[in-house]
Amino acid sequence: MNSQDVIFDFESDFAGSLHCIPMAVRLKLDNVGVKVSLKQWNKLSREQRDELLKRPAGPAPLASDYRSYLLQAIEQRTGDKAQGLPVETHPEWEDAGRIPQQVGDYFPAQGLPPLSLSQWAALPPLQRYVLIKLTRPGHRNENFLPALREFGLLA
Repeated sequence: MNSQDVIFDFESDFAGSLHCIPMAVRLKLDNVGVKVSLKQWNKLSREQRDELLKRPAGPAPLASDYRSYLLQAIEQRTGDKAQGLPVETHPEWEDAGRIPQQVGDYFPAQGLPPLSLSQWAALPPLQRYVLIKLTRPGHRNENFLPALREFGLLA
């Protein structure tokens, strides 16, 4: 297992069965520009969901293969076409040199010490992606503290 096909401990209770979309797959979906609903995800076979977790989604030729496999699987299993998303050319999770404002603001708002740039930079892109997703406004972020513990950012 590599860093791009992991199911984190904090999500294992709901993603381990692959009934929910694991963060590693969500990152791949963002990287290839495809939106998959939970309903569409759950219509995929377990083998297809496993494949989407394991299959690499980058760089370019692999991203194209991943996207093609995903679009075909969604259409085959649901009869729907998957919705496209814009692909960020410089995603924040790839930038180890700058903490996104929403992430930086979220720590003190939770009564935690600010995240340092060295802590942010030490995280692999998938973990930075998770922090961005878990600090979005308007979302229940009950996995934020468990993720921080798992990433070694909270004792």
